[in-house]
Amino acid sequence: MKCSLRCTLVGTAFVGFLFSTSAAPAEVSGYVFTANEAANSLSRIDLSSGQIETVPLPIVPHNVDVMGKGQPLLVVGPMADHGMAGQDMAGMEGHSEAGLLAVLDPLDLAKPPRALIEVGEHPAHVVALADGSIAFVTNAGENTVGVIDLKAGQMVARIPTGTYPHGMRLSPDQSLLLIANVEDGSVSLIDVASRTETARIPVGKAPVQVGFLPDGSRAFVSLRDEDAVAVIDLAERKVMVRIPVGRGPIQLHASTDGRYVFVANQGSKDEPDNRISVIEVAKGTVVASIETGTAAHGVDISDDGRSVFVTNVDDDTVTAIDIATLKVTATYEVGDGPNGITYLEP
Repeated sequence: MKCSLRCTLVGTAFVGFLFSTSAAPAEVSGYVFTANEAANSLSRIDLSSGQIETVPLPIVPHNVDVMGKGQPLLVVGPMADHGMAGQDMAGMEGHSEAGLLAVLDPLDLAKPPRALIEVGEHPAHVVALADGSIAFVTNAGENTVGVIDLKAGQMVARIPTGTYPHGMRLSPDQSLLLIANVEDGSVSLIDVASRTETARIPVGKAPVQVGFLPDGSRAFVSLRDEDAVAVIDLAERKVMVRIPVGRGPIQLHASTDGRYVFVANQGSKDEPDNRISVIEVAKGTVVASIETGTAAHGVDISDDGRSVFVTNVDDDTVTAIDIATLKVTATYEVGDGPNGITYLEP
């Protein structure tokens, strides 16, 4: 890990600080967590102080999620001694690895994990219900999504999906789980109550991640191999339009007011991209392209709707963007190969 201003080592945790700003940021507080796949580690950014703490993990973490204040931090990936540290997302398909879900205290990363829960083969993403009872993990190596009882600490069901399920998100009312199936070009719609797939919608080449508008009316799907985003009408359950974006789009996230969708363009291993495409929903087109770091991958938004945070895999950084101005406000150095990212309010 690099740090341009000041770094200290505290026990097994590496602590760094904000190293650059390019515009005056709005008042931002809370925490940002990154899953550092190339280093088997997790970083936490304290947005108020700029301090960054990085701790080792027993897994090769690909994605991370936290439900809210008072809830645990969830990190998922293959076991570290079986993992593929540093491997590009484009090379992962078809690889099967047993995995673990690590349950952590987000405010005290020095504590051992509260639980290490066995999941399926090659776990990719994790999301959880707001009450902290159930988590879902995409098991890409076995074409299922695992249902995890967090109180019991075990996987209690597997739901069949399309081929190589990867990114997923819950609808705003948490009644629907949408899953991007990379290898068969579809999105699975899972009814949360019945835990069954109710529809499978063809969307395009290599869908990687999904995102909902705040009202739940539409979903957006990154199409890595088309350099585009598909827009799904969820009432009609069909693709309305495909919007061209940057090269190799991976994660995406709608703003809290539904005005924008932010798309991270990672590009390829040989030709990485370094930009976020900003789709204005009402216009159905890209209205801005914001330079971040190399191989932009993960995207999350602060709960107050003012800031976007982006992981840059090749630069080992996180870029912060002010939504009101669409300008970069800060860059943070984290662990090696940051992929998934999540925000926690203070």
